[in-house]
Amino acid sequence: MSDRAGPDRTHHIVVYGATGFVGRLVARYLSEQAPAGTRIALGGRSQGRLAAVRDGLGAGAASWPLVVADSQDHDAMRAMASGAEVVCTTVGPYAKYGMTLAEACAREGTHYADLTGEVLFVRSSIDRYHAAAEASGARIVHSCGYDSIPSDLGVLMVYEAARAAGAGPLTDALLVAKGKGGVSGGTIDSLRTQVDAVRADPTRQQIIDDPYALSPDRAGEADMGPQSDNFRPRRDPMAGEWIGPFVMGAFNTRIVRRSNALQAWAYGRSLRYQEAMAGGPAPFGPILATGMGVALRASAPAMSFSPTRAVLDRFLPKPGGGPSEATQRRGYFRSDIYAGTNEGARYHGVIAGDGDPGYSATAVMLGESALCLALDRAQLPDRSGVLTPATAMGHVLTGRLRKAGFRCEVGTT
Repeated sequence: MSDRAGPDRTHHIVVYGATGFVGRLVARYLSEQAPAGTRIALGGRSQGRLAAVRDGLGAGAASWPLVVADSQDHDAMRAMASGAEVVCTTVGPYAKYGMTLAEACAREGTHYADLTGEVLFVRSSIDRYHAAAEASGARIVHSCGYDSIPSDLGVLMVYEAARAAGAGPLTDALLVAKGKGGVSGGTIDSLRTQVDAVRADPTRQQIIDDPYALSPDRAGEADMGPQSDNFRPRRDPMAGEWIGPFVMGAFNTRIVRRSNALQAWAYGRSLRYQEAMAGGPAPFGPILATGMGVALRASAPAMSFSPTRAVLDRFLPKPGGGPSEATQRRGYFRSDIYAGTNEGARYHGVIAGDGDPGYSATAVMLGESALCLALDRAQLPDRSGVLTPATAMGHVLTGRLRKAGFRCEVGTT
């Protein structure tokens, strides 16, 4: 793999979007956890606001350079990318503000990490820049937060345990998500953007509905049989409780399927992967699980209809804001992965962590992803292009998250 990034770059990491809510969290995390000597810069549109963020990070960040660059300025994005080994970006919705930076990194051989949960953006990024990133040696890694690291690394972790035991490929896997945290304003804004994109071009709905939408070889998956993400509430014997649709499942499942395909379907060509949200035991479990399904089915139509959208926009979180530090500390997430193999073995994996999953925990995931791409290059898979967390960083990132306090483990059942 060609890799132009190296010690000649001015910065190990540029945190782009450092003046936004999550960007500030990532900057703070790196100021506290990055090893001494890590060259970090803060990027954004406003010199004054960047300086204010840096001033709030303490003495360790006092000398961090500031990179002033607008996301729509191609020359500025190329200049920022050419001076960094890694750019991690929190500037979304990515379909609006992320494509120019993704292109710059792909062409400059600069590793890239973001927090997107937008299937249309990732599909477009693959189509436009995968070949360029392969040629330059860049790892363009989407979805390095709660979307979709617990899903992607969780399934990889279970697969590696089954492979080590000689238990055969995976045939089925179910992730059950639990957590406590606020609704991200950025996530809501991404949903608005996707709804608007479909309204402008209804054919894009076919991409959103395709369970293999992010496949690197759609024709090669034609014989893999039907795969549905239409999740009906049920009591699941493995989880021991009622489960319902997970709002992020329709995106995360596509990332996991891309990881499988990029590895020549190593997890198993017959793998059926789904995600669900824990609803709890009876008598309230069925009610909660059903309610999740109703709310999820209603969200896109409500955003598409102007009168209901206007009402929702008054009450839903706005991008750029977030919960208090106390609220973030009270949050947590836990992802349980239940999987089986063609040899009849059953596995149970867990990835869990403290902190609001969409904010403080996501800042840890993105921060460690940036450090992994910048500092662990010799240990990473020999792969470039538009990748996933599992295919770009794999168990190296899992190890980092363990050291950062996350629970990452797998066993048989």
